[in-house]
Amino acid sequence: MIQLLKMAFRNLGRNRRRSFFSALAVGMGLALLMLFASFIEGEMGSAIDSAIRLQSGHLQVRAQSYDEGKTSLKWEDLIEDPDQVAAQIASLAPVRVATPRLFASGFVSTRNESAGVRVYGIEPLSEANDPYRIGMLSGEFLTPDDREGILIGQPLADKLGLKAGDRVSLSVNTSNGDVQEQAFSIRGIYSTWTGGFDGVTIFLPLTKAQAITQAENHASTIFVLLKDASQTEAVVAALNAPRLQILTWTEMNDVIIQTEDMANSYMGVFYLIVLGISATVIINTQIMSVFERTREIGILSAVGMKGRRILAMFLAESSLLAVGGIVLGLILGGLVVAYFTRYGFYIGNFGMTGILIMDRIYTQLTLQDTVSLTMMAFIVTLLAGLYPAVAASRLEPVEALRAEK
Repeated sequence: MIQLLKMAFRNLGRNRRRSFFSALAVGMGLALLMLFASFIEGEMGSAIDSAIRLQSGHLQVRAQSYDEGKTSLKWEDLIEDPDQVAAQIASLAPVRVATPRLFASGFVSTRNESAGVRVYGIEPLSEANDPYRIGMLSGEFLTPDDREGILIGQPLADKLGLKAGDRVSLSVNTSNGDVQEQAFSIRGIYSTWTGGFDGVTIFLPLTKAQAITQAENHASTIFVLLKDASQTEAVVAALNAPRLQILTWTEMNDVIIQTEDMANSYMGVFYLIVLGISATVIINTQIMSVFERTREIGILSAVGMKGRRILAMFLAESSLLAVGGIVLGLILGGLVVAYFTRYGFYIGNFGMTGILIMDRIYTQLTLQDTVSLTMMAFIVTLLAGLYPAVAASRLEPVEALRAEK
């Protein structure tokens, strides 16, 4: 075996430039696959993380009749005495935070423009609001007793030409079906770097949101974050609330999970295309090598080398090309992925229905993806060298010796 590898290495060295570029083709293919795999992993991971932090939490507890699509404010569709319910949930060991939230639809208007928004009534001091508190760009965060202040996202502020301290008019639906309008001051402008969320979401203190929507002591949901997402089902079982509906983060983010599955399916096809191109380069390289060494193969056969040994020699050459290509690919791919892991892809305000995507996507390469792609590249390269190797092993010595030098 060692002798075969030495012969294979020497044979590849006869045309170093061709061998290098063949290995480079495999390496570039592997690097491209690593980049795309890390992009998909980073994008979907970011979408799930953003959805949990900003929108769904790990769990939400709602009234049985609550319909999120209608943003109902009828008392029978809301949770009564939400602070007490939230306190009971927060007492469970796996729960990090549980806080009531009230949702309403409305319009923000200035003198010249208006925009539809989704109003979040929140408890300003809750840890669940850290993503908005950390993302403050100007002004200050809300306080529980603020009666005239709202927070708006940067995209909405840019659209309406607003800044902290400006006055706007907010119109919201109420529990009895009317529309209530009131002037507010913009206390601050926030950014979660998720344009699809920031552009339509404004925040009020929960008590003020309850007052303006006439929801009184009611909330749309109890927003729950856990210490460990793997405890989700255990918390659901522990809550045992027959008169309430309990939604898990997987149920609320089903669109993201389905999109990830679909993306992985498409990526499988893309992997085959990229590796197929790399395999074509290897096939051409090895076929050219067979043609150039036809007389040599004939001599080896004439002196007693068996066809299977000739086959093994060419497969050894393919293996060395594969190993060299994989090393190059891991270096190139690792450098590119490391760059985009640190600096990310800027995609701007790119939104998809039901999915929160950050303005900048950071790649995330897993060990499992790296190992599987490396093995796939090696196997495909080896298979690509199989046809030329078989062709070389089946050359008749007499015909091979008659070939021109």
